[in-house]
Amino acid sequence: MIPKNYLKKCLFLLGFVFVINALLITHYTLAEVKRCRGQMVYVPIYSHIYHGDREEHPLDLTATLSIRNTDPDSPITITSINYYGSEGKLLKGYLQNHLKLNPLTSTRVIIQESDKSGGSGASFIVTWESKSNVTAPLIEAIMIGTKGQQGVSFTSHGQVIKETD
Repeated sequence: MIPKNYLKKCLFLLGFVFVINALLITHYTLAEVKRCRGQMVYVPIYSHIYHGDREEHPLDLTATLSIRNTDPDSPITITSINYYGSEGKLLKGYLQNHLKLNPLTSTRVIIQESDKSGGSGASFIVTWESKSNVTAPLIEAIMIGTKGQQGVSFTSHGQVIKETD
């Protein structure tokens, strides 16, 4: 026979887990998609990474900045794509004119493996705007590199540093 005290504890724990799950499901179900009219987004880029015990032979990487308009109904306008080095110095502006991204379209900027100008702490700052409130674009970087039989790839996600309502 199971002791009453043990049964009470089990039922209490089961009820507690049920309530927590219900609250989490409600939170995620009711969460609204954030919409805004523009942002300035910081994206870390790695032109190389270090491995092993020495910094003398880093693994060089190709980096792709990807900007995706996630709004299914409205265009956004990319107003600047600026590439900065590890010391925070502007190395290159990638837009001569504003770039319109229609709903669900994307664009990219590639930093070649041979381009070491940014260093290991390089970054992009991307600014965009829209005439109406839209879902924020997905802005991220994909880095990939190989050396001999070894390969590495990873992503970094954009961080909003300024927002327009």
